[in-house]
Amino acid sequence: MSMMISLLNYTILLIFVLVCVAFVTLMEQKLLGGVQVRLGPSKVGFWGLLQPFSDAVKLFAKEYTFPRVSNNILFLLMPFLSLFIMLSLWLVFPLSFGGFNFALGTLFFVCLSSLAVFPILAAGWSSNSKYPMLGGLRGVAQMVSYEVSLLTILLSLIWASDSLEFKEMQVNSTFHVGFFFPLMMIWFVSSLAETNRTPYDFSEGESELVSGFNTEYSAGGFTLIFMAEYASIIFMGALFSIFFLYSFNSLFFCLLSLFVVYMFVWVRGTLPRYRYDKLMNLAWKSFLPISLMMLGYYTSFF
Repeated sequence: MSMMISLLNYTILLIFVLVCVAFVTLMEQKLLGGVQVRLGPSKVGFWGLLQPFSDAVKLFAKEYTFPRVSNNILFLLMPFLSLFIMLSLWLVFPLSFGGFNFALGTLFFVCLSSLAVFPILAAGWSSNSKYPMLGGLRGVAQMVSYEVSLLTILLSLIWASDSLEFKEMQVNSTFHVGFFFPLMMIWFVSSLAETNRTPYDFSEGESELVSGFNTEYSAGGFTLIFMAEYASIIFMGALFSIFFLYSFNSLFFCLLSLFVVYMFVWVRGTLPRYRYDKLMNLAWKSFLPISLMMLGYYTSFF
Protein backbone atom coordinates (compact mmCIF):
# COMPACT_ATOMS: atom_id res chain seq x y z
CA MET A 1 0.00 0.00 0.00
CA SER A 2 2.82 2.40 0.89
CA MET A 3 4.50 1.62 -2.44
CA MET A 4 1.32 2.55 -4.32
CA ILE A 5 1.03 5.82 -2.38
CA SER A 6 4.67 6.65 -3.17
CA LEU A 7 4.19 5.92 -6.88
CA LEU A 8 1.03 8.05 -6.93
CA ASN A 9 2.79 10.93 -5.19
CA TYR A 10 5.73 10.84 -7.58
CA THR A 11 3.41 10.61 -10.58
CA ILE A 12 1.64 13.76 -9.38
CA LEU A 13 5.05 15.38 -8.78
CA LEU A 14 6.21 14.59 -12.33
CA ILE A 15 2.97 16.03 -13.77
CA PHE A 16 3.58 19.22 -11.79
CA VAL A 17 7.20 19.31 -13.03
CA LEU A 18 6.07 19.10 -16.67
CA VAL A 19 3.49 21.84 -16.13
CA CYS A 20 6.15 23.90 -14.35
CA VAL A 21 8.44 23.45 -17.38
CA ALA A 22 5.79 25.13 -19.52
CA PHE A 23 5.44 28.12 -17.22
CA VAL A 24 9.21 28.45 -16.69
CA THR A 25 9.58 28.88 -20.46
CA LEU A 26 6.90 31.58 -20.30
CA MET A 27 8.69 33.28 -17.41
CA GLU A 28 11.95 33.17 -19.35
CA GLN A 29 10.38 34.75 -22.44
CA LYS A 30 8.76 37.46 -20.33
CA LEU A 31 11.97 38.26 -18.46
CA LEU A 32 14.09 38.28 -21.60
CA GLY A 33 11.52 40.55 -23.22
CA GLY A 34 11.88 42.97 -20.31
CA VAL A 35 15.69 42.78 -20.38
CA GLN A 36 15.79 43.46 -24.13
CA VAL A 37 13.10 46.19 -23.91
CA ARG A 38 10.55 44.41 -26.09
CA LEU A 39 7.21 42.68 -25.70
CA GLY A 40 7.21 39.06 -24.63
CA PRO A 41 4.36 36.61 -25.33
CA SER A 42 1.07 38.48 -24.97
CA LYS A 43 -1.36 37.25 -27.64
CA VAL A 44 -2.33 33.67 -26.69
CA GLY A 45 -4.55 33.77 -23.63
CA PHE A 46 -4.59 36.40 -20.91
CA TRP A 47 -1.13 38.02 -20.69
CA GLY A 48 0.24 35.20 -22.89
CA LEU A 49 -0.36 32.50 -20.25
CA LEU A 50 -1.41 29.91 -22.85
CA GLN A 51 1.62 30.53 -25.09
CA PRO A 52 3.64 27.48 -23.82
CA PHE A 53 0.73 25.12 -24.52
CA SER A 54 0.24 26.66 -27.96
CA ASP A 55 3.94 26.10 -28.70
CA ALA A 56 3.71 22.48 -27.49
CA VAL A 57 0.72 21.73 -29.75
CA LYS A 58 2.47 23.36 -32.70
CA LEU A 59 5.73 21.47 -32.20
CA PHE A 60 4.20 18.03 -31.60
CA ALA A 61 1.86 18.46 -34.58
CA LYS A 62 4.71 19.20 -37.01
CA GLU A 63 6.18 16.54 -39.27
CA TYR A 64 9.08 14.57 -37.71
CA THR A 65 11.96 14.35 -40.16
CA PHE A 66 15.01 12.06 -40.22
CA PRO A 67 18.38 12.81 -41.83
CA ARG A 68 18.81 10.51 -44.80
CA VAL A 69 21.97 8.78 -43.52
CA SER A 70 21.33 8.92 -39.76
CA ASN A 71 21.12 6.00 -37.35
CA ASN A 72 17.35 6.22 -37.08
CA ILE A 73 16.85 4.06 -33.97
CA LEU A 74 19.31 5.98 -31.78
CA PHE A 75 18.24 9.25 -33.37
CA LEU A 76 14.64 8.57 -32.35
CA LEU A 77 15.35 7.18 -28.88
CA MET A 78 17.79 9.77 -27.52
CA PRO A 79 15.23 12.57 -26.83
CA PHE A 80 13.06 10.08 -24.91
CA LEU A 81 16.08 8.81 -22.96
CA SER A 82 17.17 12.36 -22.12
CA LEU A 83 13.74 13.26 -20.72
CA PHE A 84 13.48 9.89 -18.91
CA ILE A 85 16.79 10.43 -17.09
CA MET A 86 15.83 13.97 -16.07
CA LEU A 87 12.43 12.89 -14.74
CA SER A 88 13.95 9.87 -12.95
CA LEU A 89 16.16 12.23 -10.93
CA TRP A 90 13.03 13.47 -9.14
CA LEU A 91 12.67 10.06 -7.45
CA VAL A 92 15.36 11.11 -4.95
CA PHE A 93 13.44 14.28 -4.13
CA PRO A 94 12.48 14.18 -0.40
CA LEU A 95 8.71 14.22 0.09
CA SER A 96 7.20 14.85 3.51
CA PHE A 97 4.53 12.17 2.94
CA GLY A 98 4.61 9.00 0.90
CA GLY A 99 8.04 9.34 -0.70
CA PHE A 100 10.71 6.74 -1.27
CA ASN A 101 13.26 6.46 1.52
CA PHE A 102 16.58 6.69 -0.30
CA ALA A 103 19.25 5.96 2.29
CA LEU A 104 21.87 6.50 -0.43
CA GLY A 105 20.02 9.24 -2.30
CA THR A 106 23.09 11.31 -3.15
CA LEU A 107 24.83 8.28 -4.71
CA PHE A 108 21.73 7.58 -6.79
CA PHE A 109 21.72 11.22 -7.90
CA VAL A 110 25.41 11.11 -8.85
CA CYS A 111 25.05 7.88 -10.85
CA LEU A 112 21.89 8.97 -12.67
CA SER A 113 23.04 12.52 -13.43
CA SER A 114 26.27 11.14 -14.91
CA LEU A 115 24.18 9.28 -17.49
CA ALA A 116 22.89 12.57 -18.91
CA VAL A 117 25.97 12.93 -21.11
CA PHE A 118 25.14 9.81 -23.13
CA PRO A 119 21.95 11.10 -24.81
CA ILE A 120 23.82 14.26 -25.86
CA LEU A 121 26.73 12.29 -27.32
CA ALA A 122 24.51 9.65 -28.96
CA ALA A 123 22.15 12.29 -30.40
CA GLY A 124 25.09 14.10 -32.01
CA TRP A 125 26.65 10.87 -33.31
CA SER A 126 23.43 9.33 -34.63
CA SER A 127 22.67 12.46 -36.69
CA ASN A 128 25.71 11.56 -38.86
CA SER A 129 26.50 15.24 -39.34
CA LYS A 130 29.65 17.09 -38.33
CA TYR A 131 27.99 19.99 -36.48
CA PRO A 132 25.84 17.83 -34.16
CA MET A 133 28.86 15.60 -33.52
CA LEU A 134 31.03 18.59 -32.57
CA GLY A 135 28.25 19.92 -30.35
CA GLY A 136 27.87 16.54 -28.64
CA LEU A 137 31.61 16.23 -27.98
CA ARG A 138 31.80 19.76 -26.60
CA GLY A 139 28.77 19.16 -24.41
CA VAL A 140 30.19 15.93 -22.98
CA ALA A 141 33.59 17.50 -22.23
CA GLN A 142 31.89 20.43 -20.53
CA MET A 143 29.50 18.34 -18.42
CA VAL A 144 32.19 15.86 -17.33
CA SER A 145 34.54 18.71 -16.33
CA TYR A 146 31.97 20.46 -14.15
CA GLU A 147 30.63 17.23 -12.66
CA VAL A 148 34.00 16.84 -10.94
CA SER A 149 33.55 20.17 -9.13
CA LEU A 150 29.92 19.36 -8.28
CA LEU A 151 30.88 16.00 -6.77
CA THR A 152 33.68 17.56 -4.73
CA ILE A 153 31.22 20.12 -3.33
CA LEU A 154 28.75 17.32 -2.65
CA LEU A 155 31.42 15.46 -0.66
CA SER A 156 31.84 18.52 1.59
CA LEU A 157 28.07 18.70 2.16
CA ILE A 158 27.88 14.96 2.89
CA TRP A 159 30.73 15.25 5.40
CA ALA A 160 29.12 18.21 7.15
CA SER A 161 25.65 16.64 7.23
CA ASP A 162 26.95 13.17 8.16
CA SER A 163 24.32 11.63 5.90
CA LEU A 164 23.73 10.53 2.32
CA GLU A 165 20.01 11.31 2.45
CA PHE A 166 18.62 14.48 0.87
CA LYS A 167 16.10 14.81 3.69
CA GLU A 168 18.85 14.92 6.32
CA MET A 169 20.88 17.37 4.28
CA GLN A 170 17.83 19.64 4.00
CA VAL A 171 17.40 19.60 7.79
CA ASN A 172 21.08 20.39 8.31
CA SER A 173 21.16 23.23 5.74
CA THR A 174 20.39 25.94 8.34
CA PHE A 175 24.01 27.10 8.60
CA HIS A 176 25.01 26.22 5.02
CA VAL A 177 24.30 29.70 3.58
CA GLY A 178 27.10 31.37 5.51
CA PHE A 179 29.44 28.48 6.18
CA PHE A 180 29.40 27.11 2.63
CA PHE A 181 29.09 30.43 0.80
CA PRO A 182 32.16 29.90 -1.52
CA LEU A 183 30.93 26.42 -2.42
CA MET A 184 27.42 27.79 -2.94
CA MET A 185 28.70 30.21 -5.60
CA ILE A 186 30.76 27.48 -7.30
CA TRP A 187 27.74 25.14 -7.25
CA PHE A 188 25.55 27.75 -8.91
CA VAL A 189 28.04 28.47 -11.71
CA SER A 190 28.71 24.75 -12.20
CA SER A 191 24.95 24.15 -12.38
CA LEU A 192 24.78 26.62 -15.27
CA ALA A 193 27.48 24.65 -17.10
CA GLU A 194 25.92 21.29 -16.18
CA THR A 195 22.54 22.28 -17.62
CA ASN A 196 24.08 23.90 -20.75
CA ARG A 197 22.77 27.33 -19.90
CA THR A 198 24.10 30.74 -20.92
CA PRO A 199 26.92 31.75 -20.62
CA TYR A 200 28.03 28.09 -20.84
CA ASP A 201 25.71 26.80 -23.59
CA PHE A 202 28.54 25.43 -25.73
CA SER A 203 26.76 22.24 -26.77
CA GLU A 204 24.12 24.47 -28.41
CA GLY A 205 26.32 27.37 -29.54
CA GLU A 206 24.26 28.88 -32.36
CA SER A 207 27.04 31.21 -33.53
CA GLU A 208 29.61 28.47 -34.20
CA LEU A 209 27.64 25.18 -34.27
CA VAL A 210 24.39 26.18 -36.04
CA SER A 211 22.39 24.64 -33.17
CA GLY A 212 24.75 22.14 -31.60
CA PHE A 213 23.95 18.49 -30.98
CA ASN A 214 20.24 18.98 -31.75
CA THR A 215 20.75 20.55 -35.19
CA GLU A 216 18.96 17.74 -37.06
CA TYR A 217 16.08 17.43 -34.58
CA SER A 218 12.66 18.86 -35.33
CA ALA A 219 9.10 18.76 -34.02
CA GLY A 220 8.62 16.28 -31.14
CA GLY A 221 12.28 15.28 -30.78
CA PHE A 222 13.40 18.87 -30.33
CA THR A 223 10.54 19.44 -27.86
CA LEU A 224 11.56 16.47 -25.69
CA ILE A 225 15.18 17.69 -25.56
CA PHE A 226 13.91 21.15 -24.70
CA MET A 227 11.70 19.77 -21.91
CA ALA A 228 14.59 17.71 -20.50
CA GLU A 229 16.79 20.82 -20.33
CA TYR A 230 14.20 22.84 -18.44
CA ALA A 231 13.32 19.92 -16.14
CA SER A 232 17.01 19.73 -15.20
CA ILE A 233 17.05 23.49 -14.52
CA ILE A 234 14.11 23.15 -12.13
CA PHE A 235 15.76 20.15 -10.46
CA MET A 236 19.06 22.00 -9.97
CA GLY A 237 17.13 24.93 -8.49
CA ALA A 238 15.44 22.54 -6.04
CA LEU A 239 18.81 20.96 -5.17
CA PHE A 240 20.31 24.39 -4.53
CA SER A 241 17.50 25.10 -2.07
CA ILE A 242 17.98 21.73 -0.35
CA PHE A 243 21.75 22.04 0.02
CA PHE A 244 22.30 25.72 0.80
CA LEU A 245 19.03 27.50 1.66
CA TYR A 246 17.06 26.79 4.81
CA SER A 247 13.46 26.02 3.82
CA PHE A 248 11.25 25.52 6.86
CA ASN A 249 8.08 24.62 4.93
CA SER A 250 7.01 23.47 1.47
CA LEU A 251 5.75 26.86 0.26
CA PHE A 252 8.96 28.64 1.24
CA PHE A 253 10.98 25.86 -0.40
CA CYS A 254 9.05 26.28 -3.68
CA LEU A 255 9.59 30.05 -3.60
CA LEU A 256 13.34 29.61 -3.01
CA SER A 257 13.58 27.09 -5.85
CA LEU A 258 11.67 29.45 -8.15
CA PHE A 259 14.05 32.26 -7.22
CA VAL A 260 17.05 30.11 -8.19
CA VAL A 261 15.40 29.33 -11.56
CA TYR A 262 14.80 33.07 -11.96
CA MET A 263 18.54 33.61 -11.42
CA PHE A 264 19.26 31.13 -14.23
CA VAL A 265 17.16 33.29 -16.57
CA TRP A 266 18.65 36.49 -15.17
CA VAL A 267 22.16 35.28 -16.00
CA ARG A 268 21.04 34.42 -19.54
CA GLY A 269 19.69 37.92 -20.11
CA THR A 270 22.79 39.59 -18.64
CA LEU A 271 25.97 37.78 -19.69
CA PRO A 272 27.36 36.92 -23.14
CA ARG A 273 28.58 33.44 -24.05
CA TYR A 274 31.93 32.49 -22.50
CA ARG A 275 34.92 31.30 -24.52
CA TYR A 276 35.43 27.54 -24.53
CA ASP A 277 39.07 27.48 -23.42
CA LYS A 278 38.22 29.84 -20.56
CA LEU A 279 35.37 27.54 -19.59
CA MET A 280 37.70 24.54 -19.25
CA ASN A 281 40.34 26.61 -17.43
CA LEU A 282 37.67 27.77 -15.00
CA ALA A 283 36.66 24.18 -14.27
CA TRP A 284 40.10 22.59 -13.87
CA LYS A 285 42.28 25.49 -12.68
CA SER A 286 39.88 27.45 -10.47
CA PHE A 287 36.81 25.52 -9.30
CA LEU A 288 38.45 22.13 -8.75
CA PRO A 289 41.42 23.40 -6.63
CA ILE A 290 39.13 25.65 -4.56
CA SER A 291 36.57 22.91 -3.94
CA LEU A 292 39.34 20.44 -3.00
CA MET A 293 40.90 22.91 -0.56
CA MET A 294 37.49 23.61 0.97
CA LEU A 295 36.87 19.86 1.29
CA GLY A 296 40.14 19.52 3.20
CA TYR A 297 39.14 22.41 5.44
CA TYR A 298 35.68 21.02 6.21
CA THR A 299 37.02 17.51 6.93
CA SER A 300 39.39 19.00 9.51
CA PHE A 301 36.71 21.30 10.94
CA PHE A 302 33.94 18.76 11.51
